[in-house]
Amino acid sequence: MRENGLISALKTKFKATTNSNYNYPVAPNLLNKDFTAQAKNQKWVGDITYGATSEGWLYLAAIEDLYHKKIVGWALDSRMTKQLTLNALNQAITRERPAKGLIFQR
Repeated sequence: MRENGLISALKTKFKATTNSNYNYPVAPNLLNKDFTAQAKNQKWVGDITYGATSEGWLYLAAIEDLYHKKIVGWALDSRMTKQLTLNALNQAITRERPAKGLIFQR
């Protein structure tokens, strides 16, 4: 293509969502790469993913229980805000009613 003076016209298929240029403290890694649990509601992990729709970007926050690998809470929104994560976490807490000592790693 270069020899013929052609260039591709690719659209960006993803959206940049991180900014590593900050001075905020980093939370400790409580799980220390141990993604196993001996009981339900002992260890939860959370993540956010996103996808393009005909109406724009859609963000999904999900909370997973590491004991049985089940999604215990989730939330969708057209914007990625801290409230999106809090909505997923609040749903998980309401559904599961975890005891004191639960570790949640995002």
